[in-house]
Amino acid sequence: MSGAVPLRIAVTAGEPAGIGPDLLVELAQADRAFELVAIADPQVLAERACALGLPLHTRQFVQAAPAAARARELTVLEVRAPAPVVPGTLTAANSRHVLAMLDAACDGCLEGRFAAMVTAPLHKGVINDAGVAFTGHTEYLAQRCGARLPVMMLVAPGLRVALATTHLPLVRVAAAITRPLLAEVITILERGLRSRFRCEAPRITVCGLNPHAGEGGHLGREEIDVIGPVVQALRAQGMRLRGPVSADTAFNPETRTATDAYLAMYHDQGLPVLKALGFGEAVNVTLGLPIIRTSVDHGTALELAGTGRAEAGSLAAAVDMAVRMAADSSLDPALRR
Repeated sequence: MSGAVPLRIAVTAGEPAGIGPDLLVELAQADRAFELVAIADPQVLAERACALGLPLHTRQFVQAAPAAARARELTVLEVRAPAPVVPGTLTAANSRHVLAMLDAACDGCLEGRFAAMVTAPLHKGVINDAGVAFTGHTEYLAQRCGARLPVMMLVAPGLRVALATTHLPLVRVAAAITRPLLAEVITILERGLRSRFRCEAPRITVCGLNPHAGEGGHLGREEIDVIGPVVQALRAQGMRLRGPVSADTAFNPETRTATDAYLAMYHDQGLPVLKALGFGEAVNVTLGLPIIRTSVDHGTALELAGTGRAEAGSLAAAVDMAVRMAADSSLDPALRR
């Protein structure tokens, strides 16, 4: 790839009162072979750098300028926060500022200004307090992109876990898992493993919903009526699927070795395992979008904002994964979807 134009990767600052600005300041301390564009309020970044006692060198984003590798410097696409930002203190007045940063990154990817976008954590509750119905990055970006069904997958060293349902109350999960939904989620996951992660013949382990995968119908019929038939139908089409398996034993070392990705039925079924094994190194990837989007595996950590105790490992891993995925897409146009 000698002589190739460096990639331009957008990173949103997330909730300004949280650790997102801290993490961007930390990322600005390293040299990179690509251009990192922070979509943020530059004043917030400057104030946070001062609180952390770290230098911060920035330049304004100019769309017409070619992408260029930066040495310990952030390019900043300015999105101003309308209300004062106090580390650790949420204010609903800045909620639409958070969404404006997401919009700028997403639209920039759709329009080809950025090769990928990475998101620092936001606070769903304060966005809802501002009167905006918001369930999470994944759903919001899918709507912005016009994608019908996004699939959330977290990736840690040696483990990938995708979700059939995302940010749903547990009481609504069983009704949400239908044959059409499950078939589409598995298809998107299988296609994403091929295109974004270069798995030629992905091996997917599908978890059951109920304890012991329903135990033959005695602990629930979802495995018999929904999950099992979908797995069998897709296996007949050539997909390498295993399941439904009991989630309490699905993640043992032997099965992990024979699995390229797991499909968990709900948020807290598979993610506790992944985060226990790889917290701080895990990356959230959204499949099913026409753009590349990665994110951190943690929240806003309001109590750590401005203290210097926040760890940038997950955001750095998310940036690195976005770069690898974007590089693969640039080399092979067939991998862009």
